[in-house]
Amino acid sequence: MSTDIRIGPDEIARCAWVGDDPEYRRYHDEEWGTPLHGDRALFEKMSLEGFQAGLSWITILRKRPRFREVFAGFEPEAVAQFGDADVERLMTDAGIIRNRAKILATISNARLVTDMAPGELDEFMWSFAPAAPRRPRSLAEVPATTPESDAMSKALRGRGFRFVGSTTMYALMQSAGMVDDHVEECWRTAH
Repeated sequence: MSTDIRIGPDEIARCAWVGDDPEYRRYHDEEWGTPLHGDRALFEKMSLEGFQAGLSWITILRKRPRFREVFAGFEPEAVAQFGDADVERLMTDAGIIRNRAKILATISNARLVTDMAPGELDEFMWSFAPAAPRRPRSLAEVPATTPESDAMSKALRGRGFRFVGSTTMYALMQSAGMVDDHVEECWRTAH
């Protein structure tokens, strides 16, 4: 077994980045690399990936229930209505990442999503999924960015979205199943 794989306490081979955290295992097994569609779901992914910038993903996963609670389930129409009082409320909530720039970006991004037609965000984001996905043999083959994530980032920034850099968008592409970076020996490659 390669160092790119870790055998969990349940004796299942997973991508090594999962480690021993039960929530990370659940996320890896049930979400990461699974195709995700829907404007609300993709807005949530975009928002959480933006909050993750500079932090570990497990931090976001642990805080995700509270994020969902205080950001109205990431319903773009509701978040788009947030004002100054909401920003201040969020800045005092220790259950989330209290970064004013990221909070303001999430609200601004929600407003941009509400300006789109229903289903447009989903169609737009999925248009950047690579036509010929590849399976990495090792974690060393998993990139931080790709030409597709560069293009997605540039297009989103061109529309006014914030906290959507190429590395962040590639993480979203992995998380939302636009690419599947489970390494060859991971149990998920058979599903």
